[in-house]
Amino acid sequence: MSTRLPLPSTLPRSAVTPARRRFLAVLGPGLVVMLADTDAGSIITAAQSGAQWGYKLLALQLVLIPILFVVQELTVRLGLATQQGHGELIRATFGRGWAWLSVGTLCVACVGALLTQLSGIAGLAQLFGVPVIPAIAVTIAGIILMVWTGSYHSVERVAIAFGLFELAFVFVAWRSAPNVHEVASQFFAVPLSDPRYLYLAAANIGAVIMPWMVFYQQSAVVDKGLDLGDLKVARIDTAVGAVVTQLIMAAVLIATGAVLSGHRGNTSLENVPQIADALAPTLGYSVGRIVFAMGLAGAALVATVVVCLTAAWGLGEVAGYKRSLEHHPREAPWFYGVFSLTLIAGGVIVTSGADLVKLSVAVQVMNALLLPVVLGFLFMLARRALTGRYRLTGWYAWLAGGLIAVTSAFGVFAAVSGLVG
Repeated sequence: MSTRLPLPSTLPRSAVTPARRRFLAVLGPGLVVMLADTDAGSIITAAQSGAQWGYKLLALQLVLIPILFVVQELTVRLGLATQQGHGELIRATFGRGWAWLSVGTLCVACVGALLTQLSGIAGLAQLFGVPVIPAIAVTIAGIILMVWTGSYHSVERVAIAFGLFELAFVFVAWRSAPNVHEVASQFFAVPLSDPRYLYLAAANIGAVIMPWMVFYQQSAVVDKGLDLGDLKVARIDTAVGAVVTQLIMAAVLIATGAVLSGHRGNTSLENVPQIADALAPTLGYSVGRIVFAMGLAGAALVATVVVCLTAAWGLGEVAGYKRSLEHHPREAPWFYGVFSLTLIAGGVIVTSGADLVKLSVAVQVMNALLLPVVLGFLFMLARRALTGRYRLTGWYAWLAGGLIAVTSAFGVFAAVSGLVG
């Protein structure tokens, strides 16, 4: 495992001081996990939210920013203080049985997330008339080649490059010119008695706070060689990522809400081409489709890499096999094998045919139902596994505990109400 961070290659050595060099080197895990958070399923969920409810779910996107930061800040603190991944730390603190329960939850979430990412890529292939099977096969082969031949740092840089394409949705939202008065009038108009609204509210919560994010970022800061001296910068990295991911979610919701405002209540987006066509009038048919494809492809690719790495890391932390991108595939065959088999299995399932929109929203609702387990472990670890000034205590413990309890309770309530309503 790497213990020192290399100088970022994007700047000349003479242009940065040692402090700035370290600052730039630490950045990455938070931004990567947050860009992956705004994955294909999340974008589709936000598009459905805008199409069906206009701007009535916009306030939720903003409320989730501090909650997302608190959850991932605890994750970063645990990784830097203990130098252990999430599954490994649960095993050491609560025992192997609880660790397998936790990683089982992770695997369910990862499989669901991976299917939505690859389904998104399949939908983009259909959008441009490209055969789905070759498109998925080329994507899988390229990702496996990148991971098998790269280090953590190279994989991180490529993932960020993929994810930055998601900012295209911010441009689309700006060009959609939403009616400010309509946004303001709907901002607090939340029909909590409507099961359909609650179902999408649960999907949005599950689209923002995902089980695999906790596992990924904790493993990533360890694999990258960060320590407690990097905590301040890692918090900044996480905070910036939290704002960016929710800005993208809000942008997609605003864009679809603005374009489809005259059709609300009768709008049904059943597949990726329909979502692309709904946003096309903002930029023109051809340009709109290309910009949408860039944003969704970036989201799907960065999330695919992160989700498969998370599954390989999480299983390794509990099973005990070598698990680092700094190891050669011959040194860590199980790690690279789990990564590749997960990705290939997802591709096989997706090419058999799937309803992308319904699958994506359902996966996010499932994430909301898993929140009590995932966030419960996170809170207890922050209270029991950390020591000294890094232990979760005082007013911040009450704040974090309250946010986790309310978010978990509302996520489950909204999901169940939407399912049975």
